Amino acid sequence: MIERSEQELGRIAALEQLRALGINPYPAPLYPITHHIGELIANFDALSNSQERVVVAGRIRARRIMGSASFLTLQDESGSVQGYVKRDELCPGEDKTFYNTVFKKLLDLGDFIGLEGKMFRTQTGEISIHVEKLVLLAKAIRPLPVVKEKDGVQYDAFTDPELRYRQRYVDLALNAETRKTFRQRQQIIASMRNFFDERGYLEVETPILQPLAGGASARPFTTHHNALDIPLFLRIANELYLKRLLVGGYDGVYEFAKDFRNEGMDRKHNPEFTVLEIYVAYKDYLWMMDFVQEMLQRVVNAVYGKLQFTSHGIDFDFATPFRRLTMRDAILQYGNVDIDLLDEDALRAECKKRGAEVDSSFGRGKLIDELFGLTAEEHLVQPTFITDYPAEMSPLCKRHRDNPKLTERFELFINGSELCNAYSELNDPQDQLARFKEQMLLAQKGDDEAMVIDYDYVRAMEYGMPPCSGMGIGIDRLCMLVLDKPSIQDVLLFPQMRPETWNLKTEEDD
Repeated sequence: MIERSEQELGRIAALEQLRALGINPYPAPLYPITHHIGELIANFDALSNSQERVVVAGRIRARRIMGSASFLTLQDESGSVQGYVKRDELCPGEDKTFYNTVFKKLLDLGDFIGLEGKMFRTQTGEISIHVEKLVLLAKAIRPLPVVKEKDGVQYDAFTDPELRYRQRYVDLALNAETRKTFRQRQQIIASMRNFFDERGYLEVETPILQPLAGGASARPFTTHHNALDIPLFLRIANELYLKRLLVGGYDGVYEFAKDFRNEGMDRKHNPEFTVLEIYVAYKDYLWMMDFVQEMLQRVVNAVYGKLQFTSHGIDFDFATPFRRLTMRDAILQYGNVDIDLLDEDALRAECKKRGAEVDSSFGRGKLIDELFGLTAEEHLVQPTFITDYPAEMSPLCKRHRDNPKLTERFELFINGSELCNAYSELNDPQDQLARFKEQMLLAQKGDDEAMVIDYDYVRAMEYGMPPCSGMGIGIDRLCMLVLDKPSIQDVLLFPQMRPETWNLKTEEDD
């Protein structure tokens, strides 16, 4: 069994006393609330003047027992309000057990209760409910940490990052700012969805379990399907399935997807993450750059009501056209290296000179990507589209119309991090198959992130894929940027954590 503190044992004993008094500490869930607490505060004048009876529910966050009259603070998601509880009004008859025993002794901070009564303002001017009826809705066995406040300063706040991430339910219960963050995260997603829907693009769902780990260069999670006796992979990207839908005749499709990559964890990476991918027929990467800026303007305006905001100590203005810079020019500007003049061996030597650990498994594309990260990334603070990537780096991207050694690709960098990746999509099935085969050669050299050949995808392309542009954006990183959060764990409700070691006993131990 789980070892209990004395306080928890006392709450469990209170459960039994409540049941002995005929009070169910976990009654049927339907409770007829008339208002959320935020609505009571906003409409106080009308409610107090009309003497309308209100019904609210929430957690007990504070109590002051004062003999025959007491005060409590009730909190729900929208705010908190004071309740004034008078013994003779809560228990109008001779039996005062509910007030003297249940209310004063058996209820605890953190319990969920319902209150009924009328709005009024105390002599000190505090908006309150004059409680006429109180109902226990759920008994809390574990006590929430008590956050104290004095002169506007909080003490003993629940701020330890690991505890907040591991016990998000406690973090949400105690910290209004955390609740606000995840409301705003959904605001961001909703603004993007509305942006796409207004343009007639179709939201779809594609498989999470896939027979091939395709659509990106990443290490997948693997599993096994018993009935079919085949290996399956948690998707690393949904790109190839979405483009199949363009073959099928849709002009524009998008998906908010959970992707999974079996890679390292840090403040920017979680093995499970959310991406948005969209593919639009008859468009190219130049059109997509304008589209992305307009979409991000919609996002920022949804959160702040304007296009200017401050994040990580930097003032951003999304009304300003985003800078555009080719990958070659970025490396040349910030690293003083012209990649067009270097072969694979020279690129490898340049990376090693700058302290990178590269080996023979790194092809030309991966070496250029490494060199870009070493020289340019950190300097791309204001929004910058990096364009025209070498063909070796982009096996799913259309070759550049003016230079076949390049591809029509861009990535959007803000504050030194890649936020968005987009292509003029490759729709030549023969070129696509040849590039898949080049990836297999990299795999043979030891690159465990190289793409595999997806013959069904090539077959789909052979039926004819319209010219199109596609874009993927990391929702978690977007939220980190817009909401000014230092870590991806701050914008994930339940980030991946190392498992806890519970202090459990078996029945035999007892």
